[in-house]
Amino acid sequence: MSLSDINKRERKFHNQLHLSDSEDRTNQNKYYKALHALQKDFLKDLKFETNSKDVLDYGCGSGNFAEKVLNFKPKKITAVDISEEAIKKAKNNHGYNNNKIEYRVENCENLKLSSGSFDVAYGGGILHHLNLNKSLEELKRILKKDGKIIFVEPLATNPIINLYRKFTPNARSIDEHPFKFSDLRLIKKVFKDVEIKYYGFFTLLFFKFYKNPENSRLFKFLSSLDKVFLNLKYFRFLAWSVLIKAKKN
Repeated sequence: MSLSDINKRERKFHNQLHLSDSEDRTNQNKYYKALHALQKDFLKDLKFETNSKDVLDYGCGSGNFAEKVLNFKPKKITAVDISEEAIKKAKNNHGYNNNKIEYRVENCENLKLSSGSFDVAYGGGILHHLNLNKSLEELKRILKKDGKIIFVEPLATNPIINLYRKFTPNARSIDEHPFKFSDLRLIKKVFKDVEIKYYGFFTLLFFKFYKNPENSRLFKFLSSLDKVFLNLKYFRFLAWSVLIKAKKN
């Protein structure tokens, strides 16, 4: 497997991450309830797009999300990650589904997969670890005609999360690069029918005031505020994360 220096550092970081429980990562998880609406929309899109399809889980980690997508009855899931420890954990945890999910150690920038072999590729927080130009071209290569991508990625512009990032440098690899708006413009150049939704400002700002977002009226109100304000061009920089859907040219 041919790897750049950045690929090697990412592999080392994520191998170590899967071998140990990072305190920084554990602390960070409490903030993710602010992205509950994004996670629901992500799963809703995957349910609609993956039924009876050949699906690629791009940067699968320990396989937890592939297990969720399996409930949507895809034809098959191929799940890839650069981390040997992540794939080992995925096989140990979910090996009973080996006939439905194939776990592979792969460099996402240079996949050993056939061109035009997938209907859908998805990932959560993977593209900002990669060379975006290379990964987008590789996604185009492995997708069938009119194949689709569905990705969740963090933005580099939310002031609250940027403050958190400043004080928790060990929670991330040194090479990861949360998305700038130039990255979103690049996706629009490479793919067609690009749809981008923005999430996580008001729900993050007031996250201490609600517990379970699924049953919280406050969360639903804050989420509705996000939907209104973050759809406005000059407020989008406040979003924590985006949901990206697009189709192969």
